[in-house]
Amino acid sequence: MTATGTYTPKPGAAPLPRMIADQALLETKMLLRNGEQLLLTVVIPTLLLVLFSTVDIVDTGAGEAVDFLTPGVLALAVMSTAFTGQAIATGFERRYGVLKRLASSPLPRWGLMTAKTLSVLVTEVLQVILLTVIAFALGWSPQGGPVAVLLLLVLGTAAFSGLGLLMAGTLKAEATLAAANLVFLLLLVGGGVIVPLDKFPSGAQDVLGLLPISALSEGLRDVLQHGAGMPWGNLGILAVWAVAGLAAAGKFFRWE
Repeated sequence: MTATGTYTPKPGAAPLPRMIADQALLETKMLLRNGEQLLLTVVIPTLLLVLFSTVDIVDTGAGEAVDFLTPGVLALAVMSTAFTGQAIATGFERRYGVLKRLASSPLPRWGLMTAKTLSVLVTEVLQVILLTVIAFALGWSPQGGPVAVLLLLVLGTAAFSGLGLLMAGTLKAEATLAAANLVFLLLLVGGGVIVPLDKFPSGAQDVLGLLPISALSEGLRDVLQHGAGMPWGNLGILAVWAVAGLAAAGKFFRWE
């Protein structure tokens, strides 16, 4: 026989880091199993990179098309995961009462949001690896330093995450679905991802340049295509969007 107390339950919550890690793993698995999410995060950026790099459809200026397109597609991948995918998934979790139930669990609300953010970061790492491999196969020749690229991607993720959570926490799920996809399409066209910003009228360029997708794509392009140093202007725009979006999401997000 076993000693007394060997199988005595030990009530209580798991350590907080373990709860966050487990929730982040679950969030990542759910995201990667969702066909619509995979379309947004993997298929569309990959198709755009391959198509516009191999077929002369858009005038991307001097140099190889892939050198212009890769930074923009990397920015699009960040937006598709941190904003569009997260907004839609969180919006429907809120509608079906999943967030309400999770909010009553031992995992604190900020821990749940941290887990969602970690899930987004893991997905983005996979996206960047895949798109980088494809870009190199297409003849991409990146310039610049990795620190600037990393800062741009992190701030871009924070900016889009804040906006995505704000949308998911204030609109109905169906409205979030429609709005997130519409914003994705509009920013794909007007955010310097595929079409250079200098193709737009000068007045429109000033406005479009202040968008987070434009700041991210142009910042990555300055570093990776032109070998520029730290793009402080673009980093500043992303930082403002990140602070404003996360602060608004924290204030107005409704769990029910």
